[in-house]
Formats: sequence, structure tokens, C-alpha cells
Amino acid sequence: MYEHKSKPLLPRRKFYQRIALNAGVVVGIVAFSLFMGSAGYHYLAGLPWIDALLNASMILTGMGPVDPVKTTAAKLFATFYALYSGIAFLTMMAILMAPLLHRFLHKFHLEMSEG
Repeated sequence: MYEHKSKPLLPRRKFYQRIALNAGVVVGIVAFSLFMGSAGYHYLAGLPWIDALLNASMILTGMGPVDPVKTTAAKLFATFYALYSGIAFLTMMAILMAPLLHRFLHKFHLEMSEG
């Protein structure tokens, strides 16, 4: 996916395209996560769709739940959704940072080999 260290640095335009592609992947992960969380809160906790979306987005961003859940199934869902959200956040940050970190290391390596 990324150029080898022996290849020249990617042109700026292609680098921005790479960042946009990775941002699109992150948007897809966010959309899937919100859909999954909203459906879980709606069907398992009995929340209206707008409240389910609010709860899912608050958990996904790490802010915490808004509405308390009462049933065992809803509590189990909320537990696993919170764990999933933490992993999803780390994954999204890795996807967003990968092109930047790669470019920095690639440029650093090119400068080291020239000197």
C-alpha cells in the first residue's frame, strides 16, 4: 500500500489523495459503528431511534451513556459496545495517522541515506 523506503517520496497530490482515502475509511467505520450502536440501543434497550443514536454517539466518542439501560441484554450490549468503541477509536486513529507517520519516516530515511 505504501511505497518502499528505496522509492522516492510520494508527490504531495498523491499524498493528499492517500489521506482522503484513509479519512473515507474512517467515515465508513464511524457510520457502521453508529448504525450498529443505534440498532442495539433501539432494539435491546427500547430507546427511540434518536435517543439510541445519541447514546451510540456518546459512547463512540468516549463521553459516556446518556440514558440508563435496564435489561440484562441491554446492559450486555452496552458493555460490549463500549469495549468495541474503544478498539474502534484506536483503529480509526491508526488509519488516520498511518500516512502521516509513513511520510515522516520515509522522508527521514531519505535524508539519512543522502547524507
